[in-house]
Amino acid sequence: MPRGSKAKYTEEQKRKAEHIEDSYQNKGMSKDEAEARAWATVNKQSGGGEKAGGSGRRKPASAKASDRKESARRATVSREGHSRDSKASREVQTVDSLRKEARERKIPGRSSMRKDELIAALRRAG
Repeated sequence: MPRGSKAKYTEEQKRKAEHIEDSYQNKGMSKDEAEARAWATVNKQSGGGEKAGGSGRRKPASAKASDRKESARRATVSREGHSRDSKASREVQTVDSLRKEARERKIPGRSSMRKDELIAALRRAG
């Protein structure tokens, strides 16, 4: 039998557990095993009982806006000192992005070049 109180679960979670338990019992599983598996399934799908503050999953719009602003600030800080044309920048670019840049500059043979060859060709192209 599952441990702990089920008082913190929503009615939907309780109905779902009951339905899953019935399904397991119809397959010939013992009541205790069926109940344990049903609650394990509900916990895996929904993360357990009710979360504090209602559903616990929704953020107010103001919190989302501040999170976006903070994310943009961190992205700006991480880009500082890494201009696209710098030598260090090309070293960390992917081969796909280097090929795209080579295509824009119409460098011949770019599709068969390795990363170091692409970097050298882009440097020569200016």
